[in-house]
Amino acid sequence: MNRFAALLDRLAYEPRRLGKLALLEDYFRTTPDPDRGWALAAMTGALTFKNAKAGLIRTLAAERTDPILFGLSYDFVGDLAETVALIWPADATRANAQLTITDVVEGLRETRKEDLPGVVANWLDRLDENGRWALLKLITGALRIGVSARLARTALAQIGGKTPDEIEDVWHAVEPPYTALFDWLEGRTEAPSVATSVRFYPPMLSHPIEPEEFAALNPADFSAEWKWDGIRVQAAAGKDANGKRGARLYSRTGEDISGAFPDLVAGFDFDAVLDGELLIKRGGGVQDFNTLQQRLNRKSVTAKLMAEFPAFIRVYDLLALGDEDLRALPFAERRVKLETFVAAHPLAPIDLSPLVPFATWDELTFARADPVEAGAGVDAGAVEGVMIKRLDSPYLPGRPKGYWFKWKRDPMVIDAVLLYAQRGSGKRSSFYSDYTFGVWTAAGELTPVGKAYFGFTDEELIELDKFVRNNTENRFGPVREVTHTKTKGLVLEVAFEGLQRSTRHKSGVAMRFPRISRIRWDKAPRDADTLEALTKFLPKTVER
Repeated sequence: MNRFAALLDRLAYEPRRLGKLALLEDYFRTTPDPDRGWALAAMTGALTFKNAKAGLIRTLAAERTDPILFGLSYDFVGDLAETVALIWPADATRANAQLTITDVVEGLRETRKEDLPGVVANWLDRLDENGRWALLKLITGALRIGVSARLARTALAQIGGKTPDEIEDVWHAVEPPYTALFDWLEGRTEAPSVATSVRFYPPMLSHPIEPEEFAALNPADFSAEWKWDGIRVQAAAGKDANGKRGARLYSRTGEDISGAFPDLVAGFDFDAVLDGELLIKRGGGVQDFNTLQQRLNRKSVTAKLMAEFPAFIRVYDLLALGDEDLRALPFAERRVKLETFVAAHPLAPIDLSPLVPFATWDELTFARADPVEAGAGVDAGAVEGVMIKRLDSPYLPGRPKGYWFKWKRDPMVIDAVLLYAQRGSGKRSSFYSDYTFGVWTAAGELTPVGKAYFGFTDEELIELDKFVRNNTENRFGPVREVTHTKTKGLVLEVAFEGLQRSTRHKSGVAMRFPRISRIRWDKAPRDADTLEALTKFLPKTVER
């Protein structure tokens, strides 16, 4: 664990990208198998342990230390691994060098659940402060060292004189501890085989764009389509590496989520890899993200759930057709092939993401502002902006510049009155940082419409916390009720991405991603917005 701990420590304090790359490259070059592979898995999010959870760590720490002291320390530090590493009683018999990453991985996978606390406690006893910290980071998966999966794979590319795209192409053909991958990078074997139609392709991502940037772009070089408010997926079906037919649904990170959507995968009667957006369609129209959430992260998928929330994929790119890789083709050509493909598979749970016609950037601006009038129709409520793609763009992994742009709709904004405040967690546990806010009803009363805990600076948090403490009317456990009359109180400018009807909320509406965009010290509560004004942000309805 010594080398891994030293690596994590240096990465955590290295701000430069090139500096992190150099550290990673040196570690992967000089660390033997399989330790380096397990370390790579930890950094790329590919390493999980069924029974080793954060709760186990908290319980062990509370047992070995004063539980009150541990709670106070955790609140102050804000990071579980760091807190336990610092507070765990030292043991003079510790021997860091005798514990490797492989020992930990094998131990966590082979140890019975009831025996795991004793095993982890023994490891913690054998390690020093840095070793304990690295061990706990490895167990919990919360590394937080400023290393993305893409950066780690870029370091691998430098080892073998490859490009990051070459690493991305074979990534889903290898598994931890990645011995075959390192053998290829170091010239001992050929590249891992990816000859399969059910593989995942590293996705092409977009850059946000601002209105002033359009002046340098020719609209004739681009096409546009709606940016849908779902989750990015790839649908892959065909023959696997063994010639057996298969079908998979992948998230944008390459995670196989087929088990959560068996109704979709059962309908993949094609031999292709499609890029698209996972959505819910009912009542003739695409539903908002809140509705889609009813299907996400479910441990069990019932027939009733699938019937109530029928999922489908709105596709916008064709990456492979049979054994043919189409990614090098210009987007315009892939689009033509995609249109033909969708028309040829009417029974598959897919449809085509429509293009947004425009000749000038002004026309696209109007379409973005009013999707209903621009042709989105009954699906307008699921539109969160537009995607702009160069007609000649190949499909490149990562976020290449100049090809794809996302132009989200401007956030919705209201002025609301602060009603309640609650302490945060971790480093915010000493501050009132979670705020419930409301607007005026027709009867002249304030009704809660949302809750936000981000959007403000650290300096603004101090000001907000002071206001809460000085203007508390009532206490309900950890919650404080703050003064809120027409003349006394605090107005918050709240930005949010969408508004939907909701029977679960007293106000009848629910906001999506609300955050505090400004503190309106200059406004009196009576000047805040009304519920009637807020409901004007509800999606427009059209005839069905």
